[in-house]
Amino acid sequence: MVLSDGSVNSFLKDVAVQRHSVVDVLEDRSVESARSWLQERPTIKVVSRDRCGLYAQAAREGAPQARQVADRFHLVQNLKEAIKEQISVYGHAHVRPILSEDAIASARSQQRRARLAHRQSRQEIFEMLQALRQQGLTYSEIARRTGYERRSIANWLTSSAPRDRNRAALNKTSPLYFEAFLAECWKDGNWVGRHLFYDIKNRGYTGSRSNLERLLKVWREVENIQLDEPPPEMDVSEPVRDPDTGHMISSVVAAALCIKPRGLLTDLQARKVNALKQGSRAFAIMRGLAMRFNGILRSTSSQALDEWIDDAVDTELTAIMRFASVLRHDIDAVKNAIELPWSNGQAEGQINRLKVLKRAMYGRAGPELMRARMMPLNCRK
Repeated sequence: MVLSDGSVNSFLKDVAVQRHSVVDVLEDRSVESARSWLQERPTIKVVSRDRCGLYAQAAREGAPQARQVADRFHLVQNLKEAIKEQISVYGHAHVRPILSEDAIASARSQQRRARLAHRQSRQEIFEMLQALRQQGLTYSEIARRTGYERRSIANWLTSSAPRDRNRAALNKTSPLYFEAFLAECWKDGNWVGRHLFYDIKNRGYTGSRSNLERLLKVWREVENIQLDEPPPEMDVSEPVRDPDTGHMISSVVAAALCIKPRGLLTDLQARKVNALKQGSRAFAIMRGLAMRFNGILRSTSSQALDEWIDDAVDTELTAIMRFASVLRHDIDAVKNAIELPWSNGQAEGQINRLKVLKRAMYGRAGPELMRARMMPLNCRK
């Protein structure tokens, strides 16, 4: 079977790869729905999935007897995104880097400093009001001089120390309630706000996505400050120019060329690749790794994968090291992707079909109607 997200309205589709047909359409993409569905079918032996963590968790809990297979296309796409991010770090950065542990600690220290500064300013106000009161001034006169309301002045002067504002208890409307989980996802490479929003929503988050994005914005700003100084052992290259047009080669184009084999390059693309390899040592290293990775995925042996991961970590390129670390966490599914023939290809085709049907009905179709439209007649309940 294959697990894949329908994307249009977060339906989860289960596809029987041997029958080439949709088995079921679940109402959402939550771990609970997929796990329950799998537990009702203990005969499933193989689960092919993309790189989303909730699918791995659902398959692990709902079908522990099944072998998980990571989709090869998504593996290559993840490597491409890592290369694009790394090129952006060393060139004209316009891709968000991932927050590191040091950056998270820095963000928290900045928040503590801000709270300390606020506390000190409240202490200064308290001392000023006390001094004015000791001069024999009335509350009304102090209010006239300072601009504070008389009731506020009375509250300040009736206490022996500045009152700290009580921080409201965190609840599930705040993304900070899920801060530990978000930090783990962030370090594992899941930094897309849309994905993180769905992940914490499945864990009970009731706030808005914009509220989550405000928290992620703070993390990104802190990391951008830390990335002002590049790693010491890797030279920073200037953005490489296209030898034919003289324009800067964007990170999107460079990443796409980095994973494309030499035999599939056009003459123009080959010249760009040569220019990138000459102008960027990081690109040359990543292209070598990408070609090796493609070769491993196309082989039927996973023996070379562990060595590839070690070499990727040794490059000290942040994004590539993180990609290799995520592979190591999901090593069994990745090795199965190399050794077994299964993939998510059929599910991706069904996703396109679901999108067409959903949009044709102006986004108003519920799970029952989508199940009736997607599934063969002999499979409907």
